[in-house]
Amino acid sequence: MTRRVLPLDGPFDLPGTLAPLVRGRGDRTIRIASREAWWATRTAAGPATLHLSLAPGTLSAEAWGPGAELVVERAGRLVGLEPARQPTGTLAGIDDTRISGLARRRPGVRTLRTEAVFEALVAAILEQKVTGAEAHRVWHGLVRRHGEPAPVPPGHDVGLRLLPAPATLAALPYYAFHPLGLERRRADLIRAVAARASWFEAIVDLPLPAAYARLLAVPGIGPWTAAEVAVRALGDDDAVSVGDFHIPNLVAWVLAGEPRADDARMLELLEPFRGRRALVIRLLELSGSMAPRRGPRLAPRRIEGI
Repeated sequence: MTRRVLPLDGPFDLPGTLAPLVRGRGDRTIRIASREAWWATRTAAGPATLHLSLAPGTLSAEAWGPGAELVVERAGRLVGLEPARQPTGTLAGIDDTRISGLARRRPGVRTLRTEAVFEALVAAILEQKVTGAEAHRVWHGLVRRHGEPAPVPPGHDVGLRLLPAPATLAALPYYAFHPLGLERRRADLIRAVAARASWFEAIVDLPLPAAYARLLAVPGIGPWTAAEVAVRALGDDDAVSVGDFHIPNLVAWVLAGEPRADDARMLELLEPFRGRRALVIRLLELSGSMAPRRGPRLAPRRIEGI
């Protein structure tokens, strides 16, 4: 086991910060409670299980597995404590009563930086142009059928599993994804990404513009997918998932009282918060607000029987 204790520099919301890593109810790669969390991931040194626990003024990080030392070293960056970022409890420089009110309700929400690019990329590809429930079902199936048990402390099985290794996913034929509910286009994209996983993982060392450019150079990865990766794996406080089905309406409803909006209107409303737009969107998502529903909802599909 490898362990370190991180001092907290202000309010810290562990569940609110880590929630974007949860892929639906029953996700076996992560467990989150009010004051502790377990997360299974892969690193360049091998798989690891990270345990985070809150105490007054500190966050303890301990890990098991070949990648334990690496994930503990990254733990502060994972949850936005290193380098120090401005907590959303103040959002210094932003004079907006709507956002400051939301920040007071959820102080201490930070932007993630998992540095696990491949894992974030697979999840984002699964979520392309489908409902969350569809994407989560495929994620759970991949983890259950082709993943492996995560490293655990002796005598303590927390029931976590790892996303399949890149080599495993690259070697699967496209039709192996079909019973899980994934069509050939996204299956082939995941297989192609898995075959070049190290090339994608290397973007954590690039400036954000270069990292986005590398992602967007790949057919099948557009602005939405790149932003979803950047806000989780790269710690981009300003990422905006242009092309999302729900976010434009959420932004317009909370910030302008408008039930519907397109991407252009969303970006216009978010412009005053440039530099921290991802943090603002996260607060809006955590607020529980929803734009009024009108017309048909995006219908889930099941392709397993096709």
